[in-house]
Amino acid sequence: MTAPGQYEEVDLDDLDVEEALALAKEGGAQVPDGSGATGGSPAVPPPSPGGGSRDSREQGQHTAGTTDGTAAGTSRAGTAAGHGHHRATPWPEARALAGRAPRRPDAPVSVSLDAALGLVLAAPLAALTDLPSFDTSAMDGWAVAGPGPWDVRAEGILAGHAEPESLTDGEAVRIATGARIPRDVTAVIRSEHGRTDEKERLHATREVVPGQDIRPRGQECRSGDPLLQRGTVVTPAVLGLAAAAGYDTVSALPRPRAEVLVLGDELLTEGLPHDGLIRDALGPMLPSWLRALGADVIAVRRLGDDAEALRKALKNSDADLVVTTGGTAAGPVDHVHPTLRRIGAELLVDGVKVRPGHPMLLARTKENQHLVGLPGNPLAAVSGLLTLAEPLLRTLAGRVDPETYTLPLKETVHGHPYDTRLIPVVLREDRAVPLHYNGPAMLRGIAVADALAVVPPGGARPGQELEILDLPWATAGIGVCFT
Repeated sequence: MTAPGQYEEVDLDDLDVEEALALAKEGGAQVPDGSGATGGSPAVPPPSPGGGSRDSREQGQHTAGTTDGTAAGTSRAGTAAGHGHHRATPWPEARALAGRAPRRPDAPVSVSLDAALGLVLAAPLAALTDLPSFDTSAMDGWAVAGPGPWDVRAEGILAGHAEPESLTDGEAVRIATGARIPRDVTAVIRSEHGRTDEKERLHATREVVPGQDIRPRGQECRSGDPLLQRGTVVTPAVLGLAAAAGYDTVSALPRPRAEVLVLGDELLTEGLPHDGLIRDALGPMLPSWLRALGADVIAVRRLGDDAEALRKALKNSDADLVVTTGGTAAGPVDHVHPTLRRIGAELLVDGVKVRPGHPMLLARTKENQHLVGLPGNPLAAVSGLLTLAEPLLRTLAGRVDPETYTLPLKETVHGHPYDTRLIPVVLREDRAVPLHYNGPAMLRGIAVADALAVVPPGGARPGQELEILDLPWATAGIGVCFT
């Protein structure tokens, strides 16, 4: 993590000229903008305007900045590939648009309890029986009637047996936890609170209070009582409650189906990078991440840089959500925008004012199908998932919007001049601690993170409250969210 008072690592491939100059100015370096600011720190050099890797190209074209913050020298406002400051959607607005994008959730289905984990209830859950359904013993011990001492019956009462014979005053019977209470019982005496003498008579070692350690019928609920609201996520505890209340199946919304299309001819699926080829990090990462967000991943297809293959894949897909990797900028092999135009898709979000990941996009490709285009850089893709895919999948799955929360920042985080930043953090003693390796192409930070912190334009200082985006497995647990 960054030491107090020092700059964080900044990936220059993710900065346009204005961003690089602003960070240089913040560090006290001389900036050639006429401001007169000087200092001893080396200036941050602007990124090369014409080269760079596919990942750097997917972070947007680097153009010289004008004084009003718009791109100078070229205007892409009328093109589908425009990601300038004047076209991109503010980060909060983009998340809200994604959450409202689906036409409707799927129709409810009846799901057995063993298949319902992680789904959302489509109808309220009401009790089908009293809980408990009869008076039961809360402890191992003796059921007693009237005042003591008590004569103990020879045969005890175990759980799962039919209604036992009633007791008369002065009688006791051994009873197990969960066993049905006989009629006319005064109380249950715990095993450790009673003793028997040589005549097998029971004596209480503590005062006996009528009704003690008896769970009366209907203590938790009566038949017909509402238990859970529509929209409740089915957790292991919900499964237990539904079973106890008499359910074999529940009405739930099915998981939205997602398909991943991995683009790029430069990607390897195994072995070490060589000859300009790099390992694909998104193909292995995205399916599990989408499952953690509640989707059923039905396919992962590797298409390379083939525009026609992309068109056919979109035409033939019946997924609720298609996720593409890379190809969202305006380079010679960036086919996402042209293909969306070709199939008549409705572009809902074309670039987001967030770093990393600002060339992400959201489109409606069919009546009930959406596409989230992620940048090719791994951390930028994570940003796109949590910005656009997460709220869309939440709506499709019928989940309620989570309550936002903030935590104070432990150390300074330097921001983009205009855009929101999402940075990996660990949560320590109610503070968010920024992590190193938070460049758009890096996964070392997010791999050990608990959450992402939402940094406003201009950065944040120590102690400043920032919105926190929990990572799905940091709050739900691997076994729950990856079902």
